[in-house]
Amino acid sequence: MFEELDKYKSNGHFFFSENEELKSVCNAPINGIGVYVVYALKGGKIELIYIGSSGKILQSGKKKIRIGGIADRIVNGKQFGEPRKKSWKSKMIAENIEALDIYWYETFDKKNHDIPSTIEGILIQRFYDIYGVLPKWNKEF
Repeated sequence: MFEELDKYKSNGHFFFSENEELKSVCNAPINGIGVYVVYALKGGKIELIYIGSSGKILQSGKKKIRIGGIADRIVNGKQFGEPRKKSWKSKMIAENIEALDIYWYETFDKKNHDIPSTIEGILIQRFYDIYGVLPKWNKEF
């Protein structure tokens, strides 16, 4: 669905289930900025449920990395009123989600200079164009 992500060579993904600690399984970089896409695995089906980003670009053109990078944004970023390390477990139980499959991409590095929030917007727009709504866990954009 998101062919534009293919150009980012610094990328990866990991699975997260309610029996694990998000910090332990998260393999996103602690010093990078970019986007992440979250899929829910439920009843043999896969559903894209969230698109997020981490990091900013300063006026000088240099990247501003959140302390802990993309990894910290995924693990400790607030969603549903508390850090994701807690809220994602609660949501998974409430929605009978077996696991989350989280993909991350560094969009601003030595080879690419794409602002994370811009790429996040492009991905959300593409999803919206196809489905007419935002991903389930994206409340607004």
